[in-house]
Amino acid sequence: MSHVFAFHGGVHPPENKRQSTRTPIRQAPLPERLVLPLSQHIGAPAEPRVQVGDRVLKGQRIAEPVGRISAALHAPTSGIVTAIGPHPIPHASGMEADCIIIDSDGDDRWIEHAGLADFRALGKAALTDYIRNSGVTGMGGAGFPTDVKLHLGDDHIVNTLIINAAECEPYITADDMLMRERASDIVAGIEIIDYLLKPSHILIGIEDNKPQAVKALEKALKGCTLNIDIRVVPTKYPSGGEKQLIKLLTDVEVPSGHIPADVGIVCQNIGTAYATARAVHQGEPLISRIVTMTGEAVAQPQNFEALIGTPYSLLLRAARVDTGSLFRLVVGGPMMGFTVDNDQIPVIKTTNCLIAASPDEMPEAPPAQECIRCGLCEQVCPAELLPQQLYWFAKGRELDKARHHNLFDCIECGACSYVCSSAIPLVQYYRNAKAEIRSDEAEQRKAEHARQRFEARQARLEAEQAEKEARRKARAEAAARNQAARKDKSVAAAPASTAVQAPAGEPDLKQLKTAASVARTKLKQAQKALKNAEDKGLDGVDALRATVQALNIKADAAQQAYDQALNAQSDASAAPDAKQLKTNAAVARTKLKQAEKALASARETGGDDIGALESRVRELELRANDAQKAYDAADAGSAGTQAPDPAKLAQLKADMDAAQAKVDKAQAALESAIASGSPAVEKMTAGVEKLRGKYLEARAAHEAACTPAAAPATSPAKLAELKADMDAAQAKVDKAQAALENAIASGSPAVEKMTAGVEKLRGKYLEARAVHEAACTPAAAPATSPAKLAELKADMDAAQAKADKAQAALDSAIASGSPAVEKMTAGVEKLRGKYLDAKTAYEAAGGTCSDVPQSDTPADADAEKPVDLKALKQQVSIMRTKLKKAEKALQDADAGERDALAHEVQDLNERLNSARAELQSAEQVRIEAAAAAGVDLKQLQIDAAMARAEVTKTERALGTADSTSATDLEQTLLQARSRADELSKTLSRFE
Repeated sequence: MSHVFAFHGGVHPPENKRQSTRTPIRQAPLPERLVLPLSQHIGAPAEPRVQVGDRVLKGQRIAEPVGRISAALHAPTSGIVTAIGPHPIPHASGMEADCIIIDSDGDDRWIEHAGLADFRALGKAALTDYIRNSGVTGMGGAGFPTDVKLHLGDDHIVNTLIINAAECEPYITADDMLMRERASDIVAGIEIIDYLLKPSHILIGIEDNKPQAVKALEKALKGCTLNIDIRVVPTKYPSGGEKQLIKLLTDVEVPSGHIPADVGIVCQNIGTAYATARAVHQGEPLISRIVTMTGEAVAQPQNFEALIGTPYSLLLRAARVDTGSLFRLVVGGPMMGFTVDNDQIPVIKTTNCLIAASPDEMPEAPPAQECIRCGLCEQVCPAELLPQQLYWFAKGRELDKARHHNLFDCIECGACSYVCSSAIPLVQYYRNAKAEIRSDEAEQRKAEHARQRFEARQARLEAEQAEKEARRKARAEAAARNQAARKDKSVAAAPASTAVQAPAGEPDLKQLKTAASVARTKLKQAQKALKNAEDKGLDGVDALRATVQALNIKADAAQQAYDQALNAQSDASAAPDAKQLKTNAAVARTKLKQAEKALASARETGGDDIGALESRVRELELRANDAQKAYDAADAGSAGTQAPDPAKLAQLKADMDAAQAKVDKAQAALESAIASGSPAVEKMTAGVEKLRGKYLEARAAHEAACTPAAAPATSPAKLAELKADMDAAQAKVDKAQAALENAIASGSPAVEKMTAGVEKLRGKYLEARAVHEAACTPAAAPATSPAKLAELKADMDAAQAKADKAQAALDSAIASGSPAVEKMTAGVEKLRGKYLDAKTAYEAAGGTCSDVPQSDTPADADAEKPVDLKALKQQVSIMRTKLKKAEKALQDADAGERDALAHEVQDLNERLNSARAELQSAEQVRIEAAAAAGVDLKQLQIDAAMARAEVTKTERALGTADSTSATDLEQTLLQARSRADELSKTLSRFE
């Protein structure tokens, strides 16, 4: 026999085990009614998959696990589901919980079932799922789902597997009799667990009061090739505790707050190994267990194999209980069990013993006295805690101190209460303290979540306000420039005699300034009155709001008039210094980068000044843009380009702003309709798309008018700067999109606002890309070649097809009332924007939608169209997000909503599997196509990525190069781009 170590403390209560080991395990009678709680394990309750009135067969799955920590539930016999609802369950509080109630038909008919012929032929993940679907949980403790312990992940390496056969608590002999009679099945279960965990050593820990069980195990292990040792340990309570048994067998202590897997050890119960073997080899889910019926009120103490859901009353009758001498019915052992007063409570997966005690056997507890500080509780505590100190903290509600004294390391074994000279119910105090701490933590999590939502809302409101202010300033500056341009033109065309009278306009500048100040004052007063009325709920809020809007328009107009006059006067006195403006732009960009770096650092470290830094970054962005625009205008003027007609530009700008306002208003109405579930969502979506198209046309007209007829070629440094701006905008879009997807998955209420933010950032990215592409276009480009024209047409058609497909999916989602309408709407808008971009590029190259010949066999073209891998991957990602959201909604739903949500989860699961299969098939087709063409697809992807990196590297070098090396770098950049484009086109053939 190998060496056995010791653990601190422990007690030796009377065993009382021989009474129930005199007869073999007996099959309990078949109950007329079975009560099956949905929560028989640690973790989320199972979700019913049957309804009242359904006929079920023995072994049929009637409830599905929900989430990672959960377990399935199966029908223990054939019959009819008569109710699903609250019923008393085994709990110290006598609480009720949702249960599935089955009336037995007496036939006890099985579903078709068979075990696995060779479980090793099944992958570890599939075998673990098989055990999970069989509903196997821990049979000796709190019912932890077994599949979780069998699938620990790569971060846990199991060195030792411990099979807990100690069964240290008095009275209980369920595991003892199971080992005596069914040792071969237990060894078969250990082999399955060994296959999944691959431990280097297996230890079976058993107390020395079970000699017959030890002999049965030794006999069953003959011929077994596994490295298994039986360790017989001294009888002492609680040697069957997980951490105590690990200490006994290995002399390893599991650190506080950790699990055995953290030190390379996994523990499984004897009953769990037996249930695993029955599930894998016979195909029988966990529908029964061994229950010890004992106590002085029982005429024939013995062990029953009882179906899960069997009422206690049936077992009491089968054991011939004397109701006259029955004083207390205890579930579990006398140390950790609890008393119940309802014999209709059912047997569950963790029920291992029922004690029908007489008054002499378990009398009423004496009244608690004052603690005499004898210290016995500390001497017997197996977790090496200070029970007396924890008692004072729990009694005085000093919960923080109790936590710091490792309250949660208490295993609630009851050894301290057993030896307490003052009869103090110590364990009850510890349980109450733990419950209060958990409740406080839940409240703190809710409060923290509310705080984060509030801060996010405040930041969003501040950002919206800053954007509005920026747009107002941009409109004012544009109007001032237009006014100055018109004045310069009129001055240039006017006769000299008129120019002499120009100084007569000087007094008007002061008058315009006064008018602007008065308008601002009136606006502030009206805004203050509106806020006061809204806060106090006064009448006339709508009228005040209309007044504020009118005064806002007037104030803007007055300010614009003053700014125009002021700019006209300064423009007449001096021309802008292009060199100084360039310096100003560079300084503004440098400050912006420094502020962005500080903001990123603050976000990583969780600083308190994130809000102030975000405001600073937005302000510097506006300044940098203004400085760059001023330099660009001066640079264009110094190059001798002719400025466009200011009046025409102003009109086009006004048309574009009006179109943008209509889009924003329609988008806001659409989001409100989606949130309220309005049936007009589909029609409003089409309206938004139509208005967005008009806005894009107005923007294109304005940008075309702003572009000089013969602009000089853009410098390489300028190109690199525009490219950097475009990449930065793209990065912001990607980051916002990722945040939106996380918010959708978590059910955040900020999805609507975040969707609008993503669309706004995407608009900025499209503007940056248009500026970059315009700068890359030569002033007088030659006619586009037919091949290039055909390529642009193909891009436009592909974008159109994707947008149509997404629109059809959105229509179906709207019709079915799917919760994913918001995200799908944003996706349709994104695809529609890509189509309009492709169309604009095609028409700009000289093509028209009507003069391009169409295929004579469109059906064949569609049939030969390659599968879009990117779209399939996006579809799989979307389906996964939908499934997670539906599962979370199902977990939090009321009983009345669960049936519909369960069907939706099942449907989404099937659709996700179908999408995954389609993606795998498409990827296999791509691999085969590449191999047939003699292309190493993996190497091609690496070459394309390296080529793109080389382009980026050269662009950055060109942006900082001097005039001497710029020419060579430009040539290198052209070659790098050519190679990157060639590799990308080759790669796209297989995507």
